[in-house]
Amino acid sequence: MRRAFDAFYAFLMALAALALAAAFVCVLLSIADRLFALGLRGLDAYAGYAIAAALFLALPGTLRRGEHIRVTLVLERLPTRVRLRLEIVCLAAGVALAGALAWYALQLVWVSYTINDISQGADATPLWIPQLSMALGCLGFAVAFADALISRATGRSLSPIGSEANRVE
Repeated sequence: MRRAFDAFYAFLMALAALALAAAFVCVLLSIADRLFALGLRGLDAYAGYAIAAALFLALPGTLRRGEHIRVTLVLERLPTRVRLRLEIVCLAAGVALAGALAWYALQLVWVSYTINDISQGADATPLWIPQLSMALGCLGFAVAFADALISRATGRSLSPIGSEANRVE
């Protein structure tokens, strides 16, 4: 199961990297369009979609690697048993919040698809297409929180990197 989760997080990170590359290409094309009047429309919107996709798709992988900002000032001063319980409570709250976010993101995609909602810009893109990456990232984020909760509840570390990476913050 661990390999499947790690492969899923790696897949989402690869999609996030592709989205960043797509945003870069959109910006370059936008510059070329201004210089040479190529008549390309909607590049700013596509760059924005790609940046948003990169942000949401990278959430699960960064959580798994322990690279989200964690405020551990209080946790470090607590006894080990209390710290573990508090971490479990916080991770359970994270599962609930990320699950709700994923649920509403999926609903947003469905509503945009069913009412044929399109962007207001020159690109007139059906909005469910860029929203799909947000929903996938939110779903992965909920899975990553559940994975972290199970890992912590069974006594394992939150990330494979170890606690030293978490102390850098």
